[in-house]
Order: sequence, then structure tokens, then C-alpha cells
Amino acid sequence: MTGDQPALDLHHDPTARRFATRLDGWEAELLYSLRDGRMVIDHTGVPDAIGGRGVAAALVKAALDHARSQGWRVIPACSYSAAYVQRHPEYADLVEA
Repeated sequence: MTGDQPALDLHHDPTARRFATRLDGWEAELLYSLRDGRMVIDHTGVPDAIGGRGVAAALVKAALDHARSQGWRVIPACSYSAAYVQRHPEYADLVEA
């Protein structure tokens, strides 16, 4: 995170296939599923109260970095993750339509 955005303490629960963080008492999450060696990002949810502060971007980045470390391809099924990978070409090699 940069500028005046808060540093986030992201947690990955591989059993639940979930990345999450808490900010100002609110919880944000990214949910994924695994299919044939592919991470499918199914949902990114950030409460309005903490929206616009880079929380969703941090969750998607953490998920993509994890997928890369595992050698997985990624299917950005939720609209936010799809927009994120379009804006960040450094992840283009992971993305599968």
C-alpha cells in the first residue's frame, strides 16, 4: 500500500480458500476455488465503509502472488479481479480466460 493508505495484515486460510483482512473493525475477503491446477477467483468483497482504500487490490495481489508461488494459472471470475489483472500486466502470464 502506498501514500496514506493503511498497511494491511492479510491472512490466507488455504483450507477455506480465502484471503481476508480487517480494517477499522470491518472484514474484507477474497474467495477462490481450485480446479485442475487453476485458482478461480470467485469473489472479492469489501464493505463500503472501507472501500476506496486499496483493500480489494491488496487482496487480489496477495492471491495472484500466491498462485504464482504455487505454479497455478488464474481465472479471474469476479469482475474486480478481472479488472485488476487488466490494469496490472505483470500478472498476464498467470491469467487464463
